[in-house]
Amino acid sequence: MSRLKGRVTLATVAGTAGVSVATVSKVLNGRSDVSPVTRARVQEILQKHGYVGRRPEQVSRNTIELFYQGVLNAYSVQVIQGVVEAGQTAGVDVVLNAHPPHPQTSSSGRAARWIREIIGNGRHAVIGLTSQLADADLAALARARLPLVVIDPANIPQPDVTSVGSTNFAGGMAATQHLLSLGHRKIGYVGGQPTSGCNQARMSGFRSAMDAVGADVPPEYIWLHDFLYDDGVAGGSALLDLKDRPTAIFAGSDEIALGIQEAARARGLRVPEDLSLVGFDDTEVARLASPPLTTVRQPLREMGAVALRTALQLAAGESVASHHVELATTLIVRGSAAPYGRLSIAVS
Repeated sequence: MSRLKGRVTLATVAGTAGVSVATVSKVLNGRSDVSPVTRARVQEILQKHGYVGRRPEQVSRNTIELFYQGVLNAYSVQVIQGVVEAGQTAGVDVVLNAHPPHPQTSSSGRAARWIREIIGNGRHAVIGLTSQLADADLAALARARLPLVVIDPANIPQPDVTSVGSTNFAGGMAATQHLLSLGHRKIGYVGGQPTSGCNQARMSGFRSAMDAVGADVPPEYIWLHDFLYDDGVAGGSALLDLKDRPTAIFAGSDEIALGIQEAARARGLRVPEDLSLVGFDDTEVARLASPPLTTVRQPLREMGAVALRTALQLAAGESVASHHVELATTLIVRGSAAPYGRLSIAVS
């Protein structure tokens, strides 16, 4: 049997099988008034050409598309878990799409095709995790009246785009104030993309805390790239190789902090004896680190749950209290930061 060309529809399957569209529909819906021979022929064609119909009980069930750009890590897994758990509670299916349109390649035509695919798959709303959508994507979503909620947007949140995040500025201040309270004044920052809204807020909190005590932040004490472990290794290496290196570093994520810790280990430096370290997120890796990582806790699962509930509200045509929700952060003190006077700084 040759494979059908183009998009497989009920009509093309019916034509190939030599039956009516109604008969194909009956087979898909599990109706009993179709002969075994005809049923077997139709099912063979459906399976051969990859046609999958929705089960009747799924037609009216809400489905949310969750798309994610980047590498899955401890942070994203916890947020996704929050979305999925909230979906289970609400009786909603959550479908993960790891390949949405890239902002650098999006066009109006490509965006329209993406939205048609989402609508064709029966999605009721879209949730983006740390995603950056082009204007064409946002315009296509608006035209289709398909609700969008973005969690920790990769760019600065637009006024008309609903977003969910945390109090990143306050978290950045808390992390830095903790290091300052331990007597540190030479504090560096290793963070994510310069255009990232959450990174800018964390770094602004860091600078505000430093300014409040008159502590200088040399340009070389700031290193920005991404929120991943390898970026922590690279950024930590750059700061720790300075002639006048920092005695403490605030990392924009837990993964960055672990990368910095590895860079310190490779140079014979100990945490916290030779370098104090504070992370951000409070993922599982923070508790498993050695020593356990002092970090700023984001309520990651709750962020995912709030995004899911907000998406459902918008899909139902309801208004939301705020288009930009920030959940509170909390400083979690563990063992990766020590008072400055107890440091045993090696000679560079």
